[in-house]
Amino acid sequence: MKPGNNDPNQKKGPKFNIYWIYGIIIMVIIGVQFFGGSLNTLSNEYGFQDFKTYNDKDQVAKLKLINNDHVEVYLKKGVPLPPVTSQGKTVSPGVSTEKTPAFEFKIGSVEQFGLDMAEAEKARPNHVNIIYETQQDYSKIFQFVLPIIFVVALWFLLFRKMGQGGGAGGAGGIFNIGKSKAQLFEKGTRVNITFNDVAGLDEAKVEVMEIVDFLKNPKKYTALGGKIPKGALLVGPPGTGKTLLAKAMAGEAQVPFFSMSGSDFVELFVGVGASRVRDLFKQAREKSPCIVFIDEIDAIGRARGKNAVMSNDERENTLNQLLVEMDGFSGDSGIIVLAATNRPDVLDTALLRPGRFDRQISIDIPDVKGREKIFDVHLKPIKRSKDLNIRKLAVQTPGFAGADIANICNEAALIAARKGKSEVDMSDFNDAIDRVIGGLEKKNKIILPEEKRIIAYHEAGHAVSGWFLEHAHPLVKVTIVPRGVAALGYAQYLPKEMYIRTTDHLMDDMCMSLGGRAVEELVFGKISTGALSDLQHVTRAAYAMVSMYGMSEKVGNVSFYDPQSEGSFSKPYSEETGKMIDEEVRILVQKAYDKVKALLTEKMEYVTVISEELLKKEVLFKDDLERLIGKRTYEDAIAAEDMPVDPPLI
Repeated sequence: MKPGNNDPNQKKGPKFNIYWIYGIIIMVIIGVQFFGGSLNTLSNEYGFQDFKTYNDKDQVAKLKLINNDHVEVYLKKGVPLPPVTSQGKTVSPGVSTEKTPAFEFKIGSVEQFGLDMAEAEKARPNHVNIIYETQQDYSKIFQFVLPIIFVVALWFLLFRKMGQGGGAGGAGGIFNIGKSKAQLFEKGTRVNITFNDVAGLDEAKVEVMEIVDFLKNPKKYTALGGKIPKGALLVGPPGTGKTLLAKAMAGEAQVPFFSMSGSDFVELFVGVGASRVRDLFKQAREKSPCIVFIDEIDAIGRARGKNAVMSNDERENTLNQLLVEMDGFSGDSGIIVLAATNRPDVLDTALLRPGRFDRQISIDIPDVKGREKIFDVHLKPIKRSKDLNIRKLAVQTPGFAGADIANICNEAALIAARKGKSEVDMSDFNDAIDRVIGGLEKKNKIILPEEKRIIAYHEAGHAVSGWFLEHAHPLVKVTIVPRGVAALGYAQYLPKEMYIRTTDHLMDDMCMSLGGRAVEELVFGKISTGALSDLQHVTRAAYAMVSMYGMSEKVGNVSFYDPQSEGSFSKPYSEETGKMIDEEVRILVQKAYDKVKALLTEKMEYVTVISEELLKKEVLFKDDLERLIGKRTYEDAIAAEDMPVDPPLI
């Protein structure tokens, strides 16, 4: 293999890391600080008297006065050197060779040293040769320069980190903090996602492809006097594919594509958000025609001035700059702003007006056909069984977004691998759906027999009430096997996908949710904490009926729901009206409870049969209920092909 090839077995040299330099600098500084004084061989053990002792014996060859600071003493050849103490032992280092100093000592001043030498020569006129030398003391230079180098290196490191890896002069550096963080995709930039990877969003794909066509062939639309739209807002629940659709546009479009998140405009420093907006659109003008995509625009686009306590001047300044930039384009600027959000209700009205976001592209939860296409996309890389029914999977997963379906496909593959299978079959997908809906199955969880009996009757109450209520969802499975964090059992339903629900539908839904609590009271004469999630569901539904949907005669046909007033301390109704709403909710819930309690009293025989069977088998399916209590009376009212799955009730 040639040297330039990527051979996995080829040994690679160690990568250079700048932090090694910082470590070396710190070690040198520590060494200089602690050992710098020992770079020269000065010692406090010797002094002028030691020199005088050797001089009196005529054993001194010469002296060197270094930097007018200290004196090196050279003894004559053959003279024994002064003894050296090492590890508590005194040893003799040998004899002098006149090439290296025997010892050295400090002097107070040159004048005093001269006087001392004159006195020594009077006592013993040996005429010792004194050599004056000037040497550079590098230890002092290191002690002065290295701390400066360390501070500069530390400053560079901190600013590099503040630039989030971009360096002080990089795209995200401290000196360019007001620069846009948008990622640019130009022609030739590799983006693997295309419109073929986006399934179940046919209408939305037509809209965004039309936007791309606007930029490619503007004359086609302006020939009749029309104007290119300035912006489009992708609106939909989380996980429906808004960002995926924008990525597909980047993969399909032959024009520059700027991608940025709404949170990227927010920074610690005041004024940075507005500066980044200006820089983003400056770059867009240079690359026009182009597309600017802002994901999660509600991070900066929330309504202004609704709540003084929760207001944020920096965020509002960023929004103001965005409004100015979007409205400042000329009709033929060739820049289209694309944004995504799952909270269009909290956006500022100035952002949604024509001239800014001219279009709102709705990306809803996919229907049965859409889910079938999404399953088909996510099943391509999975080794699936030939008898896998994609249509049935789509029917069993209503209300599931694209992200949920991707999660189910991945979970099914993991379950099949855990079982040692060579391909994924329908049972693996059923287990994956159960896991996503109810959580991880906990067969080893220890439950007392008394508790298990209560759970069985509770779930039987849900099953029987749903079986005999006209507008309740038909049952698919009921189990008392614990799942998830707190679910001790759950019932799985297949409700018809509906966009409008009447009062009867909502009432029967509340009755079915209260069926477990009603059975506990009827059979055991007391209630348990097992109905927590049921009560939460019923409470939300009842308040929605009274305060949002106007389904209370006493309160009237009014709706107090205002998403833009979230977090506000004021309510759009008086304290008297609030008491009335609370009272109507209690009456509504009690009405549903009385209705299901009467129904279960009449059908108590079926409740007992199902609960006893649950204690034996732990899991009952629709066929088991038909065998035990007969077919459901209202089954024909629901089309089987449109039946989805409900979340667990307990």
